[in-house]
Amino acid sequence: MNIHIRTIPHREQRYPTVGDWWFEEFGQLLEIRVSDMGDWRKEALIAYHEFKEAVLCRARGITAAQVDAFDKGPGRNLDEPGESPLAPYHLEHMSAYASELGLMVELGVSFAEYSAAIEAL
Repeated sequence: MNIHIRTIPHREQRYPTVGDWWFEEFGQLLEIRVSDMGDWRKEALIAYHEFKEAVLCRARGITAAQVDAFDKGPGRNLDEPGESPLAPYHLEHMSAYASELGLMVELGVSFAEYSAAIEAL
């Protein structure tokens, strides 16, 4: 498997999100897009979360199309759709979030600063 991680202007995301993922080329290429946050550490945290969520979803048979359908449908008005127990990828999202918080501590990024940067987008 190949993995492409790109930082892009927030306005170029496919829908209102700071991180996005999908598989291409018959599942051999994982594409991850992270909104530019002006700090490589914050962008790395988003990418780390998206990577873990994507591989867990793949391992458990949850497709990017299912994730997108929830995010753009029932979850579109939620602050964080993956936190909803109704999300088809809820457990995968929460596992990725837990790891993201651990890495946040390791990188010395404050939770308040990180949350504010995400909200600013």
